[in-house]
Amino acid sequence: MSSDFTAPLGELDPELAGLIDAELDRQRHCLDCIASENFVPAALMQVHGSVLTNKYADGYPGRRDYDGCEVIDEVERLAIARAKALFGAEHANVQPYSGSNANFAVLRALCEPGDTVLGWDFTHGGHPTHYDADTLTGRFYDGIAYHVRRSDRLVDVDEAAELASRHHPKVIFVGWSCYPRTVDYAAFREIADRVGAYLVADMAHVAGIVAAKAHPNPVPLADVCTFTTHKTLGGSRGGAILCRAGLAERIDAAVYPGSQGGPLPHVFGAHALAFHLAKRPEFAERIAQTLSGARTLARVLAEAEVATRCQVVTGGTENHQVILDVSPSGMDGAAALERLEAIAINANAMPLAYDAVPGPIGSGIRLGTAALATRGFDDDAFAELGGLIAAALGREGPSEAVQGQAAQLAASFPLYSALA
Repeated sequence: MSSDFTAPLGELDPELAGLIDAELDRQRHCLDCIASENFVPAALMQVHGSVLTNKYADGYPGRRDYDGCEVIDEVERLAIARAKALFGAEHANVQPYSGSNANFAVLRALCEPGDTVLGWDFTHGGHPTHYDADTLTGRFYDGIAYHVRRSDRLVDVDEAAELASRHHPKVIFVGWSCYPRTVDYAAFREIADRVGAYLVADMAHVAGIVAAKAHPNPVPLADVCTFTTHKTLGGSRGGAILCRAGLAERIDAAVYPGSQGGPLPHVFGAHALAFHLAKRPEFAERIAQTLSGARTLARVLAEAEVATRCQVVTGGTENHQVILDVSPSGMDGAAALERLEAIAINANAMPLAYDAVPGPIGSGIRLGTAALATRGFDDDAFAELGGLIAAALGREGPSEAVQGQAAQLAASFPLYSALA
């Protein structure tokens, strides 16, 4: 066996090792408010970097295209059983490479090319894979979008019902990527039943909150649910699909071989661990802090509205997201992000419903609390964070004093201390 096979990364490729060290340093010193991100447990990184990565495993447990999959079969069965138990689902597929892959596979399973699909408009908080012409969904299906109301920025269920009655979609998506409130899944179930559509709930952002029983569970109401494993659930990057038993064969065939090749055993092995950890009391406590932290952050930013001229969209939050409209301050999202980046706070810019700022950046800033709650932030820390954000976006701007306070806050919550 060559020395390259056993040498540590630092010896084998010091350039790459240095970049990994630099990323660890960045994560330690930044305050991660990106709603799509989280920090995974050290044990999960062990699974992700384990010998599971060596195995090719096209197919499903008990019916693989390759020999030597008996252990991999058990790993996948474990992930499937844990996903079903965690969410109360009849069937689970843990192979999708991402949430987008999961959504595309669901459409392949349930629709024929040219069928109508009703989804939530991206600029109003939804996700492009639900309907948008720039995605595979729009290329193969007739995508139509519903919106949030101009008056209160809450999802317009009446409009969704009217569009469904007019266009008779084959699939109705309910789920979002930038929306701080809960949704009446039962109302969308009624709409789907009325027009004979499948209801697909995309719970990518709230899967962890659902798992902790701190958010309505769409699984009993929806025909299919998709989700990602790396946001509030705190697992490795990937996707999964839950569905009724009667759709299991179609969903599985649409994932493999319908839309992707061999699965990633090290990833669905990591999913198995994430689903296991999500049943533990510590996880429920972390989700409770995620939600409490978001409410605290929204309150502090709302109280600072006069000084910053930035508005908290819908006036608050019911999940891990706080959405800011920075347009009254004269900034767009890009300018606001520059101010936050100057004090090592990471967030992302989003277009908002009825946005006065055209283009993909828009005037929205999406803040998430899941990663910092994982890091150990309590309500006091989230209140301090809100004050720092308000200072950076206000007249004072990202001063040296504010930069120092942000650095001290990050240092107060060490990250991955056991790593070199």
